[in-house]
Amino acid sequence: MTDLAAPSAAPTPASSPVSFVVNGTPVSVRSDHPHLLSALRDELDITSPKDGCSPSGQCGCCTVMIDGKAVVSCQQPLAKVAGKSVVTLEGVADEERKRFADAFAACGGLQCGFCIPGIVMRAKAQIDKKGADLKRADMARHLGAHLCRCTGYVKVLDAIEGVAQGTTFEPALSGSVGGAGAKYEAGELTLGDRGYVDDMRMPGMLHAALHLADHTRAEVLGIDTRAAEEAVGVRAVFTAADIPGELMVGIIYKDWPVMIPVGGRTSYAGDVLAVVVADTREHARAAAALIDVSYNALAPVTDPLAALLPDAPVAVWGTSSNVLSTSEYQRGDVDVALAASAHTVHEVFTTQRIEHAFLEPESTLAVPQADGTLHVYSGGQGVWDDRDDIARMLGVGNDKVVVTLVSNGGAFGGKEDMCNQAHTALAAWWLKAPVKCTVSREESLRMHAKRHPIQLEYWAGCDADGYLTGLRVHAVGDSGAYASVGMKVLERAAGHASGPYRLPAIDVTAVAVRTNNPVCGAFRGFGANQAQFAMEGVLDRLAEQVGISGWEIRKRNVIHPGEVWGPGQVMDDGCAGAEACLDAIRPRYDQARAQGKAIGLGLGLKNSGLGNGFRELCRAVVHFRTTPDAHGRDIEVRHGFTEMGQGVHTVAVQVAAEELGVDPNRIEVIVDTTRELGFGQTTGSRGTLMAAGSVQKAALAAVAGGCAIGIDFEGEHLVDWTHKIGDPDHPQPLIHAAFGYAAQLAIIDRESGLVERVVAVHDVGRAINPLLCEGQIEGSVHMGLGYALTEQFPHDPETGFPTNTTLRSLGILRAKDVPAIEVQLVEVPQPRSPYGIKGVGEIGLVPTAPAVAAALREYDGQWRNTLPMRPKGASDSDE
Repeated sequence: MTDLAAPSAAPTPASSPVSFVVNGTPVSVRSDHPHLLSALRDELDITSPKDGCSPSGQCGCCTVMIDGKAVVSCQQPLAKVAGKSVVTLEGVADEERKRFADAFAACGGLQCGFCIPGIVMRAKAQIDKKGADLKRADMARHLGAHLCRCTGYVKVLDAIEGVAQGTTFEPALSGSVGGAGAKYEAGELTLGDRGYVDDMRMPGMLHAALHLADHTRAEVLGIDTRAAEEAVGVRAVFTAADIPGELMVGIIYKDWPVMIPVGGRTSYAGDVLAVVVADTREHARAAAALIDVSYNALAPVTDPLAALLPDAPVAVWGTSSNVLSTSEYQRGDVDVALAASAHTVHEVFTTQRIEHAFLEPESTLAVPQADGTLHVYSGGQGVWDDRDDIARMLGVGNDKVVVTLVSNGGAFGGKEDMCNQAHTALAAWWLKAPVKCTVSREESLRMHAKRHPIQLEYWAGCDADGYLTGLRVHAVGDSGAYASVGMKVLERAAGHASGPYRLPAIDVTAVAVRTNNPVCGAFRGFGANQAQFAMEGVLDRLAEQVGISGWEIRKRNVIHPGEVWGPGQVMDDGCAGAEACLDAIRPRYDQARAQGKAIGLGLGLKNSGLGNGFRELCRAVVHFRTTPDAHGRDIEVRHGFTEMGQGVHTVAVQVAAEELGVDPNRIEVIVDTTRELGFGQTTGSRGTLMAAGSVQKAALAAVAGGCAIGIDFEGEHLVDWTHKIGDPDHPQPLIHAAFGYAAQLAIIDRESGLVERVVAVHDVGRAINPLLCEGQIEGSVHMGLGYALTEQFPHDPETGFPTNTTLRSLGILRAKDVPAIEVQLVEVPQPRSPYGIKGVGEIGLVPTAPAVAAALREYDGQWRNTLPMRPKGASDSDE
């Protein structure tokens, strides 16, 4: 560590300030800001414009108005703004702000909320021009400058349409389970008033930047930090040599180095070599680029199949094998079953790597406290895991680190692993000063885990009537360098390989492979997407051979209560949801067929919770305060899960309000590590189920205790009855305690070849909030269509580096490209689950890609085995 001069109170002013008007007030700012957004956020502390991708201008989150025109502020040099009038959401009239906030809250037009302030400014500009004449299709086209990864745009456009038409909305939190009320903090999120980590400011705060690897597999011979130390504004430079405790972190295996030391070896493009701390973000980033690392570059291992060969070099530093995990199970004699089958199919399916593209890049703030503890503000999906690994890295007890969740701007699994939490904490710990680190979009793309690309080879058979007889699956997934939860993703792919169907004989093997490609880990669907794209494709091919419809073959094989599924689990009454979804979608299936449309059907299941033998324990606390806070809230509800747009805080409010019999506006939701409440990550659709169960019991404990003031009333929800897949002691293992089910129908217009509508029927067990539940499904379908048709995150086979470095290059569908989405909720209660909950987040896009593949087969006669099915170039993705 090199600790240089004490930080100055503020950066040295530039010689020629730039003057303009912001929200009616004349201002002068330094001229050295890279763009208007930087001046607004970093000097003027105006934070409603969010930084999702600066300076590329591809997400729209930083949209403001300049002289009445909606403009992406990270694309505006300050020289062009001089003398002009800039309006941000902070400067919009109170009455107009309220109209937008009420509309988005009442319509469910937001989830994580990070993109919404920019969208509101775009909508305001259009409504100012056109008023009630603003057409929905025109607004969708104008949203081409914006990305929303959560909502699928349906309810966003509903809200904008309502404002344009002058509709009066009266949003309110619901105080009951099953109530379709507004999202918790919806108004504040719409207006950009509820901050994210990067919106936080502390006196004396410093800024950190990271120096990432130049090679994906290279020995580190030396790290020269002298030029960085001498750069303007730099306070300190840290390397792995400055870590006082453990170097390695990780959710399951501790194999992910916080930084690569001299004498170590890089393993992927997101490895960190050094941390630079300076007075401004720009100074820190400029200095980080000056660090000179000496390497002995080695050939990277980028082909997962070649990585399995006996003579393949070991890809990852600190490991001895390229096999991360193997998940396998067998039931019955598949060879005999296939030989006796009237019809058989043998196909190889290939799915692609996908980037989460949450709109908020990872950001962490660490603040040393007077009592010697470190307070870390994190947007991660598991703040207790963050705390434990930070404490291990610092070589201190867990009591020396407190991590507070700051509800994040989207995650979808991509914020389970730590990104910059450890680096920020290390810098603040040594400097005894607040330090914030926010990665750039390109750094984010390189660092966090992605969806696994998997090759799936399927052999399947059925009898003359279309009843399945046997299935063999061999899957190989590229897990990238570090473990993350890659072994669990392939385990989940193995378990879900047969979809929601019964089979008398099955043989499945799934291998997770280490390479020097981008790390792969958790992503919505968690292996079930890949496996069921293949299984549904096999089923459609068999149906064609038998001469029956896609709906009929699913009806004949769908799993029923009491029947044996996949790895041997005897399914409970909750699995009736699969057939319920299939039956519910039948009228729309028959209608589209009668209209001559090209159609495809997908049916899927996805577990909720961790399962596989984990003992899942989640606690919650209800606490009545002595005095209300500034918002009049006198009840704290604490639970163990991350709010990332899915609405788990809203679930907690509605459950607590119902069980306590109180006004939901009295409740504040808090997630931090001051109580031992959490277990593991917010993943696997477990947040709603586990949080609802623990909050329910905490509220009941409070009622039993007379709701006494100043007492922590605790409740817990425990799931401890599952078994590990392939466990020889349990030939009929109960792998998962709950599943969600869904049927989706993709309808293609035969003239244009475009998907014109998706009908999504989802069994959620019990919808705690139907409005938010619908929004989750709409967003899932949008994501599923991108997965099916256009999105990918490839790597360069020569270097292992990702070839997509911007949001535009990812192929995400913009608002104008999203077809109509029709949602129907089914509620078949899950036994042993609070309120019968099953969850909805994970299952959301499992059926989408196979439904689209089947519809495309009807459209042009071609079977598809590879995703994406219609990849776009960068120029196509945001027009």
